[in-house]
Amino acid sequence: MTMMKRLFATFAMMCLFAAQSATAQTILRDAETEALFQDMTRPIIEAAGLSPRNVQVVVLQDPEINAFVAGGQTVYINSGLIEAAENYNEVQGVFAHELGHVVGGHAPLSGRMGKSATGITIASLLLGAVAAAAGSGDAAMGAILAGQRAAMGSVLAYSRTQEASADAAGASFLTKAHITGKGMLDFFKILQNQEYRLAIPQDDAFNRSHPLTGDRIAALTQTLQSAPNWNTPLDPELEKRFERVKAKLAGYVEPMDSVLREYPATDPSLTAHYARTYAFHRGGYPDKANAEAAALVQGEPNNPYFLEVQGQILMEGGDPQAALVPLRKATQLSGNSPLIATTFGHALVATDDPAHLDEAEAVLRQAVQRDDANPFAWVQLGTVYERRGDEVHAALAKAELSNLTGDTRMALVSAQRAMAGLEKGSSDWLRAQDILMVSQNEIQDSKRH
Repeated sequence: MTMMKRLFATFAMMCLFAAQSATAQTILRDAETEALFQDMTRPIIEAAGLSPRNVQVVVLQDPEINAFVAGGQTVYINSGLIEAAENYNEVQGVFAHELGHVVGGHAPLSGRMGKSATGITIASLLLGAVAAAAGSGDAAMGAILAGQRAAMGSVLAYSRTQEASADAAGASFLTKAHITGKGMLDFFKILQNQEYRLAIPQDDAFNRSHPLTGDRIAALTQTLQSAPNWNTPLDPELEKRFERVKAKLAGYVEPMDSVLREYPATDPSLTAHYARTYAFHRGGYPDKANAEAAALVQGEPNNPYFLEVQGQILMEGGDPQAALVPLRKATQLSGNSPLIATTFGHALVATDDPAHLDEAEAVLRQAVQRDDANPFAWVQLGTVYERRGDEVHAALAKAELSNLTGDTRMALVSAQRAMAGLEKGSSDWLRAQDILMVSQNEIQDSKRH
């Protein structure tokens, strides 16, 4: 992500890391949520003719009901959209639409005013400059305003075309994937209700980047309802997983009183326990959080995500030794999920017991091999090396972390330190060299601009 400042967070508030760039966004990473989205989106990605390995879903902590693409094959989905969706099929419909932008190669204009605003400004200034050259200040100002209007109209018309195209493509992907389009239409109705609530004029399509939601519903209804998969039932297992992810997300991002109203103590379901676990943990009620987590594990003793949150609460409550049992089991049951393994590695390091360093290194090295885009894993691995007095590999871990979070100069310095102590030509030396070269190029590019 080159366009946004990156903050990485886990749902148990394990860490926050910032990378350098212009605007702030918080990326929520959670093993359970990522596994769910992989299973929800895989058939749609394949129906679109893309590889599930190359398409990534990134969840942003943002209450706005929105999803977007910004170039490449990454779809960004706001937490507000997940919370607003009534079932997983509605999110599938939104994802299919955004994938339509990806496959269509659409420029990131609609919903992404950074690029469209730049185009408007340039068009306006050019028109104003022509008028100014003619010697009329009033004419220049009038041309600027006219240019803004003309450029805006051009951009929005182009964007509306993209949106309609993405709608049609998304509908076709759902049909090919044998997934009902009911969720797509239902979610558009949610958006339509938002338009009514916000009193958005329904007769001013010129000034809109998206077609009116009612128009989109009308255009898609016939297509989706006539598809053979219209009455395909939802997968109850996927829906259960989605409801749990919604619950833990609410517990993580919403005010505690709101969570407790939606998931009151009188609700004995595991989904409600899940929401309350995160709400109490985030709110600073460790005894209540532990009790809710215990109820989760009692209900499903072999659920790796329940064991994960139990271990995180114990660790962050100051007892990393007690956290090792549930976290080790969670890591094993999850098939060594990199995010869960990182939390386990963190607990091993947090015990301050040198006897755990070998296991911590093995766990964390495997985690970064499978997912090298997790800053916290590099922090913990670097800590392991520092405690062993292995300054060379600590420098390499620092280089990886700095490269990932956008600290180019620190990445350069750390890579140089690592290369000085590593065996020339070894895999670690070559990796340090790669970071060094990338950092040098970025610094040179920044000087030119």
